[in-house]
Order: sequence, then structure tokens, then C-alpha cells
Amino acid sequence: MSQQSTAKVSLAVEIAGLRMKNPVMPASGTFGYGEEFAPYLDLNRLGAIVTKGLSLRPKAGNPTPRICETVSGMLNAIGLQNVGVDAFIEHKMPFLREINTPVIANFFGNTLEEYGEVARRLNDIPELAAVELNISCPNVKQGGIVFGTDPQAAHQAVDVVRKNLDKPLIVKLTPNVTDITVIARAVADAGADAVSCINTLTGMSIDVRRRKPRIANRTGGLSGPAIRPIAVRMVHQVVQAVDIPVIGVGGISSAEDALEFLIAGAQAVQVGTANFVDPDAMQQVIDGLERFCIEERIADIRELIGSLEV
Repeated sequence: MSQQSTAKVSLAVEIAGLRMKNPVMPASGTFGYGEEFAPYLDLNRLGAIVTKGLSLRPKAGNPTPRICETVSGMLNAIGLQNVGVDAFIEHKMPFLREINTPVIANFFGNTLEEYGEVARRLNDIPELAAVELNISCPNVKQGGIVFGTDPQAAHQAVDVVRKNLDKPLIVKLTPNVTDITVIARAVADAGADAVSCINTLTGMSIDVRRRKPRIANRTGGLSGPAIRPIAVRMVHQVVQAVDIPVIGVGGISSAEDALEFLIAGAQAVQVGTANFVDPDAMQQVIDGLERFCIEERIADIRELIGSLEV
């Protein structure tokens, strides 16, 4: 105990000019707008706060039931329910301004015009440190093709956002593609400052006694420990493919889980499903990273990033 209290370990990282006291932040959609978790952990200890996804107009989301547990994971089809960007600015930002932690606003659109307009409005908020672009949405003007599964559509979305945004731009990549590195290169070429990966994997769960899907939307996004090996593999691939920072996401619930991503080359991590199990999960991950560094006599966590030996 005395060794931990006297040892000096730096957990600080920097991504595209965004300086964080440690590499741990919530995954969008699992942490509300930040204030909801304030009773359960010290928000000032986090590396950053990532809001749930914002759209140009308020969105009610999908019919219920829209979430269910699976083996080692969770299936959800919330439908990107949110208050809309204007209500976020008016009602959610006042609380976030008081937190001594960088705030990253996640957002999405169903057309290129929507992406550009939401980016423009978020760009006008000086207290926002960065934005995270969700491209796992259908383009309603191009036959419903998901922006994030087509390199050209992904490039177009990032290009439009980049023209309306001066802040650091993180692009969240979907794993529901044949080769995630193709999409990663496309968004990097379009001006992304960093990428986060992975978003959820499309899945389905059936109630065998009722012979019906467990969620009203039939399919949903699979998250949690079950997807972590896939996420680690994809992060490793993307790190090799692009020269911009990578944030690792997918099934992290402990410091050891986070370390897998960091050693694979991610410069920060996002914790998602674990927040539903234990709202203090991220603080435990941060404490665990510090303990690991002390035990391994590592003075700076950046020594671990990309240290994979193959």
C-alpha cells in the first residue's frame, strides 16, 4: 500500500491534441449525458466523457423491449434515442461545463446535410473538447446504405463534417464489414483525426418458448465481453493500416481487458456494457491500470501502447 501511495505513475495520454489524465472514457450510449452517473463515481477522474449520440432533431428510438442479456454480453436496439443537439446545448452542457474532464459529443445523421449541420452546431460550443462521429447509420437518400459500411459513403460523411468542424474529429467504425481497414483508410483520408473501434456487432436472440425475437426490432447490437477478442483483432488491424490514433472499444470490464487494447496499439479505450453492470467500472479500470504499472515498474503508461511482440 505504501509503495502505491508513493510511486509516481503517469497515465496521461494525448489523442489528436486532446489531452486526457488517463486513457479511460465511456463508450457512447452507455453513459447518458454524464450527469446520470455523477452519483456513482467521480467524473473528474475519467480521461474524458463521451455523450450518447446526438441528432439534429430529438429522436424517440425504437419500440420496447429493446435490450436483453446474452451469454457474456448484451443485445440492444435502442434506436439512438436522444434529446437532439439543441436541447443538449441548452440543458445538458451547463452541467458538463462544471466537470474538469474533457467532453466529447457523439453525433450522427441520416443524410450528409444532417451530419454537416449537427457538426456546425457542436463546433460552436467552446467547452466541447472533441466530437465523435457515428457512421453506423443508413443514408436515407441513397437507398439506406449504411455510411460506415461503404468506403465512399464514409469518406463523404467525414468530408462534410470536416468542413463544418474545427475540433478534433474521432470517427467510430462499425465492425459489420468485410475489411475494417478499408473504412479506416477512407475516413483518415477524409480528415478524421482519430478512429474508435469497434461499434456493436449485429446480432439476434430468440425466446424459444414464445418463438419470438427477444427485442422488438428483431436484431440489435451485440456488446460486452463476448465481442472483445474480435475488437482487439480489429484494433490491431486498424493500428497497422492508418497513421492516426486508435481508441479501442469492445467488452472492456477490467484493467487487463483495457491493457489488451493498449498493447495492441490503441492509445485510449472506451468502456461500455460494463457501466450497466457496475456504474463504478471505469474508476476500477483506472485504478487497475495504475496498479499494473506499479507492479511492472512502468513509469508512463505510454510505454505499453503498441508494445505487442509478434
